[in-house]
Amino acid sequence: MYKRIAELKGKLVVSCQALETEPLHSPFIMGRMARAAMEGGAGGIRANSVEDIEEIKKNVNLPIIGIIKQEYENSKVYITPTMKEVDALAKVKPDIIALDATNRERPDGKSLQVLVKQIREKYPNQMLLADCSTLEEAIYADLLGFDFIGPTLVGYTEESKDISIEENDFKLLKEIIKSVGAKVIAEGNINTPEKAKRTIELGCYCVVVGSAITRPQLITRQYAQEVALAEGCL
Repeated sequence: MYKRIAELKGKLVVSCQALETEPLHSPFIMGRMARAAMEGGAGGIRANSVEDIEEIKKNVNLPIIGIIKQEYENSKVYITPTMKEVDALAKVKPDIIALDATNRERPDGKSLQVLVKQIREKYPNQMLLADCSTLEEAIYADLLGFDFIGPTLVGYTEESKDISIEENDFKLLKEIIKSVGAKVIAEGNINTPEKAKRTIELGCYCVVVGSAITRPQLITRQYAQEVALAEGCL
């Protein structure tokens, strides 16, 4: 396992995800998306759901960061929010399991500390990634013993809604790297090759890129909007 994790160092991890409301939602498609990412040079894959991970493993032999996005009515936490999702992921053995490590209340009422303790007791060799939205959350996740920490949820919580991860040459990312002992994985609005390169230069273990590579509807929209601006020039 540790050898596979070492393979991620300095590499690009491509997030191959498509929600039920999106055109590419399908384990088959995500498997092929992962293969395309591997052929393009990706060193790892981030994937959502047991079904997608199973299919991706048939197509690539790359380290996988696994999550389950599950919405609950009584909580805004939806990235691997409870032990139920961790148990499901453990069956397909992703190299790393990522979970929401924000300070928001979890759907089962358990604290992040209790959840991490339960995971460590049940799956002592499982690597864990903390998806955080603030420096304080990252520091707390480090105290809890997460193996990896990422600013994945910056801009998605009330506490971070006015923060941009790339602001001031990745100021927040620099602060996280300086403040924690765990390896830092860059993720969140890394939408150009230049930004991805910069995160590695700053000392991140690896960098995750998703929408800018694997969500064609969003990529197309950027082009369409720019083309529309040129209509008046004709």
